[in-house]
Amino acid sequence: MSSHMSGSDYEQITVADHEEVRALTLNRPEKLNAWTPRMHAELTHALKAGNDDPSIGAFVVTGAGRGFCAGADISEVFAARIDAADASADSVGRTAASDDAAADDWVSLLRRSKPIVAAINGASIGVGLTLVLSMDFLVAHSEAKLSCRFVKMGVTPELASSHLLVQRCGWGAASDLALSGRIVTGAEAGAIGLVDEVTDGDVLEAALERARSYAENPPTMLQLTKQLLTENGSDTDLRAVQRRELEALNLARASSDHREAVAAFLEKRPPVFR
Repeated sequence: MSSHMSGSDYEQITVADHEEVRALTLNRPEKLNAWTPRMHAELTHALKAGNDDPSIGAFVVTGAGRGFCAGADISEVFAARIDAADASADSVGRTAASDDAAADDWVSLLRRSKPIVAAINGASIGVGLTLVLSMDFLVAHSEAKLSCRFVKMGVTPELASSHLLVQRCGWGAASDLALSGRIVTGAEAGAIGLVDEVTDGDVLEAALERARSYAENPPTMLQLTKQLLTENGSDTDLRAVQRRELEALNLARASSDHREAVAAFLEKRPPVFR
């Protein structure tokens, strides 16, 4: 898809701003928002545009209608690839998110982005689950259906999910989810740590509230903190961990965000970061 895309070109997502939080909605409700290469390209473009917009402090990603994202669109992704490649092992083994159209590294983009909260309002299956695992906070409706379903489709996990599942919910639960391909409810996902918050109410409102609590903080610190969590989260070399922290702290202390935070505290007023 052209790098000159604009928001008016979006066909499979919608964008709405809620003050400093930008909501990106997967918008193929007739197919439970099944993933396509175009959807990926539009999400990538929208995230990059929001990251470049100083008025935006955080994102929420959700789905239109009954589903969040019911996995890859089988007709557009798996079946078409099998036909085109004559079912070669090399082609079939590749998963939805590794398509040429998805060449930009999704996980890296999310980890260097402004804070992102997922509002999982319904079915979140396969790539519909793995595309959110590297986001900063996951809110799910108690009756949502989630599944790392790749084994059922004869493929393997992607988008760093074989690492992130273990990070989120531990070895046993990650193994169970990946090896069985079973579906869990949002309530069970919360109990095992697969998602961070479960609600019986409005998932989008809960996610927006969480995103606002991030967006009110200084942008420089948000970026540096996310970088530290990404690099240090599973590093067992504590000297390296502390070295990165010190480097980030030195950058933070020299920033205008730090000066504004201190000045606001001393002047007993709310800080203004954007």
